[in-house]
Amino acid sequence: MAHITVCEDDAAVSGVLKRALEHDGHDVAVAPTAGSLLRNLGAPLQLIVLDLGLPDADGRDVCLALRARGVDVPVLMLTALDGMHHKVDGFEVGADDYMTKPFDIPELLVRVRALLRRTTAPTPPRGVVLDPAKHEVIHGPAGETLTPTEFRLLGRLIASQGDVVRRHALVAAGWPHGAQVSDNTLDSFVRRLRVKLGALGVADRLSTVRGVGYRWQ
Repeated sequence: MAHITVCEDDAAVSGVLKRALEHDGHDVAVAPTAGSLLRNLGAPLQLIVLDLGLPDADGRDVCLALRARGVDVPVLMLTALDGMHHKVDGFEVGADDYMTKPFDIPELLVRVRALLRRTTAPTPPRGVVLDPAKHEVIHGPAGETLTPTEFRLLGRLIASQGDVVRRHALVAAGWPHGAQVSDNTLDSFVRRLRVKLGALGVADRLSTVRGVGYRWQ
């Protein structure tokens, strides 16, 4: 038995998923919003089934926020969008698997079993937290509002756990697949991030690795 959270706002879809997963032997909780999912991360959790189109946040931003908080459990993303660039975007933000609606329950269960074979336990937040519903970066009692691109860039950096994130990887996280983004544009967004992080007293955690990319420490 695994502890699984289904983050899906459509009650009919979440009901089908809950019944199928419980019949397969799992303990299933349903979170209809990004906020309810993030508020309950302290509970036992081994896998997340995450809808892309939530009422309070984009599922891709939720996935980035989870990874930035140190939540490394597998994420199976569900969406009605079946374009290749949508799938690429999902993997770029940290999803482990991707299924388009409508989907077959037997296939979903097989994918869930495969993902559970490599489950790890979630770890506590790392001081700086991303809120995908408000598009904020939070440190202590203070927060700064981010644009969607700033949010995705910062999420990718924090989730890197101290590794250097190369420029092309940041572009892939911050902009749609195939977008043409110049070095000056990326640098401009990083400068804006530093200003907002400076207001929170953590600008020094974002460093430049010349000729390569950036690192969050």
